[in-house]
Amino acid sequence: MASLNDIRSTFLNYFERNGHQVVDSSPLVPRNDPTLMFTNSGMVQFKNVFTGLEHRDYKRATTSQKCVRAGGKHNDLDNVGYTARHHTFFEMLGNFSFGDYFKEDAIRFAWELITKDFGIDKNRLYTTVYHTDDEAFEIWKKVGVPEERIIRIATSDNFWQMGPTGPCGPCTEIFYDHGEHIWGGPPGSADEDGDRFIEIWNIVFMQNEQFADGSMTPLEMQSIDTGMGLERIGALLQGKHDNYETDLMRDLIEASANATSVDPDGPKNVHHRVIADHLRSTSFLIADGVMPSNEGRGYVLRRIMRRAMRHAHLLGAQDPLMHRLVPALVRQMGQAFPELVQAQSMISETLLLEEERFRTTLDRGLKLLDEELAGLGADDALPGASAFKLYDTYGFPLDLTQDALREKGRSVDTEGFDAAMEAQKAKARAAWSGTGETADAAVWFEIADTHGATEFLGYDTEKAEGQLLSIVKDGAEIANAAAGDSVAFVLNQTPFYAESGGQVGDTGTLKTDTGVACITDTRKAHGVFMHIAEVTEGTISTSQAAELEVDHSRRTAIRANHSATHLLHEALREALGDHVAQRGSLNAEDRLRFDFSHGKALTPEQLKTVEQEVNAYIRQNTAVETRVMAPDDARALGAQALFGEKYGDEVRVVSMGTQAGSGKGTSGATYSLELCGGTHVRQTGDIGLFVTLGDSASSAGVRRIEALTGAAAFEYLVAQDQRLADAALVMKAPAAEVPERVKALMEERKALQNEVATLRRELAMSGGAGAPKAEAREVAGMPFMAQVLSGVSGKDLPSLVDGYKEQLGSGVVLLIADADGKAAVAAGVTKDLTANVSAVDLVRAAVAELGGKGGGGRPDMAQGGGKDAANAEAAIKAAEAVLGS
Repeated sequence: MASLNDIRSTFLNYFERNGHQVVDSSPLVPRNDPTLMFTNSGMVQFKNVFTGLEHRDYKRATTSQKCVRAGGKHNDLDNVGYTARHHTFFEMLGNFSFGDYFKEDAIRFAWELITKDFGIDKNRLYTTVYHTDDEAFEIWKKVGVPEERIIRIATSDNFWQMGPTGPCGPCTEIFYDHGEHIWGGPPGSADEDGDRFIEIWNIVFMQNEQFADGSMTPLEMQSIDTGMGLERIGALLQGKHDNYETDLMRDLIEASANATSVDPDGPKNVHHRVIADHLRSTSFLIADGVMPSNEGRGYVLRRIMRRAMRHAHLLGAQDPLMHRLVPALVRQMGQAFPELVQAQSMISETLLLEEERFRTTLDRGLKLLDEELAGLGADDALPGASAFKLYDTYGFPLDLTQDALREKGRSVDTEGFDAAMEAQKAKARAAWSGTGETADAAVWFEIADTHGATEFLGYDTEKAEGQLLSIVKDGAEIANAAAGDSVAFVLNQTPFYAESGGQVGDTGTLKTDTGVACITDTRKAHGVFMHIAEVTEGTISTSQAAELEVDHSRRTAIRANHSATHLLHEALREALGDHVAQRGSLNAEDRLRFDFSHGKALTPEQLKTVEQEVNAYIRQNTAVETRVMAPDDARALGAQALFGEKYGDEVRVVSMGTQAGSGKGTSGATYSLELCGGTHVRQTGDIGLFVTLGDSASSAGVRRIEALTGAAAFEYLVAQDQRLADAALVMKAPAAEVPERVKALMEERKALQNEVATLRRELAMSGGAGAPKAEAREVAGMPFMAQVLSGVSGKDLPSLVDGYKEQLGSGVVLLIADADGKAAVAAGVTKDLTANVSAVDLVRAAVAELGGKGGGGRPDMAQGGGKDAANAEAAIKAAEAVLGS
């Protein structure tokens, strides 16, 4: 029996032999179609190729595309587990032609693969064509399908459209007849909804373009888009009529049965089926970067997870179950989808965290549900207010309540639920008074209330499409923005990071069919991302689809600086001690700044040690890993909380570097482990290089290090090297000898300065410094020597005063230095006279006349300064007056 893995390989190998490029599955989060919540078909990643907006180096492609249908138009969630073919996650096998082959080859490929490579009995196959597509009808006859088994369908079931306008065309489908023992009729009949005739392949002939006025013209590039569900063809080839009986699904069901000790085929088999299906969708969504939340895709993921967890509860599982089944899934699908292997630990931890949280409320919620039902009649629906209480208090999504009631044969008053939800929103609007941070804060609250939080895609992509939800200008919403307008754009999803946690907001471009805008910053309020922008071309309107592209080089530099900040934090703790904690940071494109608690400046040796350690872990080039867990669990593993971050029930934990015996992380050998919501490099080696610019005081008890990484660090070192080369050239010495030469010059300069100072003092005391030699005169019975000097600096005065005091033996000295019109004053009193007069009083009296204030020192020596040396004589007289008082 061929396994599903074998069938997938057979399909891809067949088309590869026939000139098709095997293309990896695209992520479940569409990057090129903002109208889709999840990728739900194989053609999604090729949408822009079909429309001609994108060109690739191949014209034929084949894929096994992972798909999720659990929300919006394609929502199979309620049926999963109860039917044979409904799934939230499935694989779509497909082959595609972009203006290469068309109908005849597409049909020939399908028929050959199905009847020869897969060996399916051609006598059990039926085909459908659009009722006017005679060409397809004739091709099917040509390959050997009898006319009576080619069915013309006149409805939209056999005509595909990308949207109200755009590429479109007729379809042809292949059905398998499971036999008369199963109820149902062929497609197009009154009994077509039965299970006897099952569609296994659909081929779209993308040959026309639909316009808004209803007209349709042939496309210049006619293309092929096909899809065949792996689970459906697998069931057929394995002789099953139920997708859940295929080898892959059966393996997951048995893993659930073994973990719960509950018969996989007994009366509770539907619970195993739900768990097996939901294990796939939740694991693949987490691997593609979706995390459980209360908004958007994360909300759908949480609904799927909690539905599976409730079914685990119904199986009697006393402990969290889902995370224990991940290894079984990885064994089955990890080879075809290596992202499962790479994300296995994150998938397991996320499932465990969510189940632990949910199990604490599940019992209480189900008890409340039973209490509410006890007061109702046998056929009464659960009141909407009760369903809302379950949602608001216990986190039960409405469909989870509906699923629980389904088994009891009951329903929910959904209109009452919606009314209760709206009443809560109205109450929140009335109670909210704004943050006071911005004048237009109210408009952001209203936008958040209307549209919900923006979904951030930027952890794993820098390009995506989004739907424009709102445009804000001068604090008010507008419908259109024209060239020259400065506005803020709001979209349902974005790859742009909004400023937070020290990381600056992204910049880049936004394009629609009618206009272009330059995004200069990204911020957020109430979960809404504000793309601050200037429209540079045309006009941009709400409800348009927009192409978003982050400035790659800038984001790359920011990521490097942010990751280096984490390594710097840990290196500082290693060098200085565990008291080091972040007190602020800036991660910009050109530099990083890190503030941390520490009481004194770092020595040059400490700074060098830190720099060397950061660079050592950059060279280690280990993967930078991100996981999601509860804050308490993260801290238990040794994670550091970064200053400025706000943490909810779940946190992103970023780990980098390996250090044996660190005690951090699940391995106990993680170097840096931080709680952080920012963007980071994939490998530490991507940082390139780390250079500190110095250590300075930021505030009391807080130091600041500024540093550079990557190209900026390299350019800084190159500039430093050039400065050294320039100095060596000037000094006519090898670069290696420059430090010693500079040291020798500094010592020589200091010796010369001392010699000059000595000569100045000697010159001044001999009367050769611009004034006659000072002579002492008696004032108030004390020898008093006063002199005004030029060519002498203020710092020379104390030594001159000491020289005059030594000459006098007993007396008072007052010297005033005239330097470019400004005055410096020094006064000295010999020890025997300090009881009679203080040098401080003399200086202060002189300074007041010189246009200065204050002055200070000791009773035997004091200094001061003034603005105007022209009043030197008046200053001397003021000092004399102090002596005579």
